[in-house]
Amino acid sequence: MEQLFSLTPLIPVFPLLAFAIIVLWANKSNKLSAGLAIAGIATSAVISWLVIFATLAGGHHVQVEGWSLPVPWLPTGTTVFNLGFAVDGFTAAMLFMVPIVSSLIFIYASEYMEGDPRYARFFAYVSLFVFGMLTLVVADNLLLLFISWEIMGLCSYLLIGFWFEKDSAKKAGLKAFLTTRIGDVLLFAGMLFLYSKTGTLTFRQIFEPEVLHELANATIWGMPASVLISLLIFGGAVGKSAQFPLHVWLPDAMEGPTPVSAMIHAATMVSAGVYLVARMLPLFAVVPVGALQWVAIIGAITAFFGATIGIAQNDIKRVLAYSTISQLGYMMIGLGLGGFLAGIFHLLTHSFFKALLFLGSGSVIHAMEHGAHHVGDHHTDPQDMMNMGGLAKRMQKTYIAYMAGTLALVGIVPFAGFFSKDEILADAWHKAGGFNFGSVAFWAWLAGTLGAFVTALYMGRQIGLVFLGKPRTGLSEHAVEPGKRMTYPLLVLGFFALILGFANVPENVPLIGNGWLHHFAGMIHESAGVLDLEALPLNWGLAAVATLIGLTGFLGGIALYRGQQAGQEDPMVKLLGRPLFTLLKNKYYVDEFYFAVIINPVIKLADLAAKFDYDWVINPIVNFVGNTGRWLADVSAEFDRVVVDGLGVLGTARFFKWMGKELRYTQTGQAQNYLLVIALVSLSLVGVYLFGVGF
Repeated sequence: MEQLFSLTPLIPVFPLLAFAIIVLWANKSNKLSAGLAIAGIATSAVISWLVIFATLAGGHHVQVEGWSLPVPWLPTGTTVFNLGFAVDGFTAAMLFMVPIVSSLIFIYASEYMEGDPRYARFFAYVSLFVFGMLTLVVADNLLLLFISWEIMGLCSYLLIGFWFEKDSAKKAGLKAFLTTRIGDVLLFAGMLFLYSKTGTLTFRQIFEPEVLHELANATIWGMPASVLISLLIFGGAVGKSAQFPLHVWLPDAMEGPTPVSAMIHAATMVSAGVYLVARMLPLFAVVPVGALQWVAIIGAITAFFGATIGIAQNDIKRVLAYSTISQLGYMMIGLGLGGFLAGIFHLLTHSFFKALLFLGSGSVIHAMEHGAHHVGDHHTDPQDMMNMGGLAKRMQKTYIAYMAGTLALVGIVPFAGFFSKDEILADAWHKAGGFNFGSVAFWAWLAGTLGAFVTALYMGRQIGLVFLGKPRTGLSEHAVEPGKRMTYPLLVLGFFALILGFANVPENVPLIGNGWLHHFAGMIHESAGVLDLEALPLNWGLAAVATLIGLTGFLGGIALYRGQQAGQEDPMVKLLGRPLFTLLKNKYYVDEFYFAVIINPVIKLADLAAKFDYDWVINPIVNFVGNTGRWLADVSAEFDRVVVDGLGVLGTARFFKWMGKELRYTQTGQAQNYLLVIALVSLSLVGVYLFGVGF
């Protein structure tokens, strides 16, 4: 089995090779570029399965030492960083999710992106994107993780702004890049503090009990080092996983192609932040009341915040974007309450059904665009759900798959989301000890429960507007389901959305209870000794309440919107009241707040600095000095021309030239003339002498 583990460093290599070959050679052929990208991720998937098999055979608590390059990778003066890779149950679970979801997205994109002039470039970018995520997953240290983290940040910028001809896409890419950079700076600062205190960035060494104890007792700026470092690391996750208040980039990321949205929301970008917190959880937990509770608080705010905004959005992809923000909040709730397995279980299940929903929305948009071409209507927005309706009859495969993803997201038994989301809420209720209003866990449970109802409501709204009722425009009336390369990945993801929850059914459930994932991946931090890793039984009462809430919200949303007519006012306006609906539709005006408080003042400060530079101080001084220097240079040049050249060099030359010319006339060649000159000169000298003596 050790030989299979040694294949781990090869897992990210093949997408990187695909990227390099497409960029350097294959980009002239769209078919070849897509084939190379799909082959690269498929090869990584096969190798991942071999490593997963070795992990399964190795036992529940397997942790394999990393392999290092044979040469020093990064000398630091006193130590050398090694390019290490490691595998444990958590890694294996991620290696199951990332390659499968990415492979299906690549296959889907091979049809979705047909006709795009930058088809080959797209597959080069997404190959590099998945290389970053796979490297992050198998890294055994924070430095390699951070490098992979930044590669994904670059790829997200390139892919969100892929259609950069559109001003909105260009701005969205820039917004994502700058917003996530805030988190990246915090993460890097946390890494520096961690290295300064421990001398290592390798996970296994950091999680040694004595190292964690030392970090808990050391202080930085008056607080435990572990708390400050954890908060800084969490800041990186807040940016990457779009947690409040750095969530604003993720909805705008919808400007990229739909397969990119699926990659970001499911297989790569936002999963990385949750993965980071989960991987570093012992550091967060070593001080019981510290960074961990802030993870839960931010997660609870984000879960409810994102869900309520989603209920007032009409763009089919933006609804799903705010759903992702909300679901990431649930994962942070689970991790923030110390429920390692609860957080990562929802991370895994959500990746499958959210990829399904985004790809499904892409199929709907693709079908609506086909309808637009058919009727010659290029003004109606094909992503606006108010322009859809009745698509279930025209897109049966998409509808079936989309319903599977929706039911998983809503948390309807037996779909995957029921088991993973219920585990988070049950863990929160258990940690709170019931109705304990003084407990962070209780408020997290309440926010999660209310968020679950709103999630069900906006997904019922989406199903009613998109698939049910009658077509509200010519676009939806002439929509046609895409081909097999787009529909079959949806069906495969729908299958996972149905069955994946059974990977960790609590053991007190008759017949199907196994707690398998808990035993396989949930104990990897056991040796740190700072987390309560006990598996909780299914709380039947809470499960029943969650199911009832989900069904009520979902069916209520369908009932409100399945009969929606073209031009009719949104029923939610009447239900919530126009002021509240407007507040939600405008996303609590967070973007406007940032513009008013941060962006516009920064722009005005930049304008002020520009005026200070160009108009008021710097440039006038520079120009004065420049003009003075130029005037002095002109004076110097004139002095040189008139005095040095004119009187000095040229004047002397002219004088001697004149003298030579005049003296030439004395050279007659007649002896008597020369004797006459000698006589005159002699007489002159005698006269001068006599005149001088006389005085």
